[in-house]
Amino acid sequence: MQHTDKTQALENKKIIKQFKLAAELMELHDENPFKVRSYANAVAALELVEEPLETLTQAQLEGIQGVGKGIAAKILEINEKGTFAELDQMLQVTPPGVVEMLRIKGIGPKKVRNLWKELGAETVEELLEACELDKVSKLKGFGAKTQENIKQALLFTQQNRGKLLYAEAELVAEGLLQSIKAAVHEAQVELVGEMRRRMEIITQLQFVLATGAPVKAHEALQRMVELREDEKASGPFAWRGWLAETGMPVEVRLVPTERFANELLLTSASVEHLAQLFTASTNLLTVVRGQAYTSEADIYKSAGMAYVAPELREGTNELELALQNKLPQLLELSDLKGILHNHSTYSDGAHTLEQMATYCRDMGYEYLGISDHSKTAAYAGGLREGDVLRQQKEIDELNKRLAPFRIFKGIESDILGDGSLDYDEDILRTFDFIVASIHSTLNMDEQRATARLITAIENPYTTMLGHPTGRLLLRREGYPINHKMVIDACAANNVIIEINSNPWRLDLDWRYVQYALEKGVMLSINPDAHHTSGYDDMKYGVLVGRKGGLTKEMTFNAKSLEEVEKYFRERKEKIK
Repeated sequence: MQHTDKTQALENKKIIKQFKLAAELMELHDENPFKVRSYANAVAALELVEEPLETLTQAQLEGIQGVGKGIAAKILEINEKGTFAELDQMLQVTPPGVVEMLRIKGIGPKKVRNLWKELGAETVEELLEACELDKVSKLKGFGAKTQENIKQALLFTQQNRGKLLYAEAELVAEGLLQSIKAAVHEAQVELVGEMRRRMEIITQLQFVLATGAPVKAHEALQRMVELREDEKASGPFAWRGWLAETGMPVEVRLVPTERFANELLLTSASVEHLAQLFTASTNLLTVVRGQAYTSEADIYKSAGMAYVAPELREGTNELELALQNKLPQLLELSDLKGILHNHSTYSDGAHTLEQMATYCRDMGYEYLGISDHSKTAAYAGGLREGDVLRQQKEIDELNKRLAPFRIFKGIESDILGDGSLDYDEDILRTFDFIVASIHSTLNMDEQRATARLITAIENPYTTMLGHPTGRLLLRREGYPINHKMVIDACAANNVIIEINSNPWRLDLDWRYVQYALEKGVMLSINPDAHHTSGYDDMKYGVLVGRKGGLTKEMTFNAKSLEEVEKYFRERKEKIK
């Protein structure tokens, strides 16, 4: 499979992010609406650009539709200085806490302006206090419900401050690993902890460094410009501190070379994995402490078991399987044959159907499942019945041109409040497959959310359940569901569950993958891509699947084009 240059995509995203923030700040400061719109239009235009923005000239930038002379000049300024003067000026006159308020889900810049100007709240702490004192609900256009939503969002943000998504931490951690290796070049260094175990949320970056000269290594770490030491927390065999730029906690354990493998295992496994007894009196901790080993595989071998991959070391049933040499052959990204659950310009995607398809084909995949938003999702340009038929006609034409590559006709159908899908049967039967997802009325209790999902799962047209809890990691909690009841319903109705690979979602949670597999439910690694760069998120879904023990055999989109085609056709034929 080919993959786009992740660094290039990230650099473009950084530039786009600055323009998005500028548009929000203009609206916050009640600037000319036409100017705000020009920035919003520029953001939409830049999101379609494939080539690196930092390599384009002023003339090339002006040639992009929706990017004028002024925006082009600002992109060049960002490339040179990392920012642009107008954004800096707005940030200077906006309290940092107010900028932070712009991140609160569900309230836009105009509401933030009211909170700032009318309540005088300049920090999120002051805003939280105003919510607790019932001051926000008294403001025009707010009310008790909005106040409660703001309060919950602030508490959630507070609780998650300083944490990063795995995808955000990945480049940072890799960069720091290379910097440590360069600073202490004679040492063996490895990234461990939450990153090596592929946890979805990262609270700390941990490294193990093998050296015969710990004092010298410690001094080298102290000299690194990226790091700040916490002298009280550090000691002769552990450097502790944080990243200078973000404040993310960092720990580097200094160990003798002969104990490197032992320390690798100790720092790359959960406490439950290490402490679980596998004989009457032996656990991995006692094995690791017994002697020095040359590799982690040797430690498991001396315990009489197969090597356990770091992402599986969570203290579930992996030791039992390792003792019986029955650990699963974990899914690899290269096993995937197609990409399902994607959006195009028919709804809220950035690229046309043809662009999404040809890009997918050029990455080496055999098929694409297009599943734009359905009609209820009007905010996301959801497809009305006429649009559905128009898109399906285009798919037929593209399939003739792109063969043997195939586009499957799908939809991401909204699950309504009563659990029904939002099209009549005559439209539902035109699709090859249907991803059923909840996007509205998210404030449900567990009983209601579970019942709503199960009703949708029991609909014979539902092929796949999309992002089961609707969570956005570090942004909002998902609605509570009884995972086992939902998985049981999928098993009974032969419904696939997606692992949504978007780094903010990673939903189905890896903790329930094993139960789904036990029940014979197939999982699909879906990027929910709204842009061709979204295809690269497939790898995060694979990591989630691997943590739960997912194999190629139980992954729906590891099936070939012919197998998927047959599956969809036979499933539809069974609908009475």
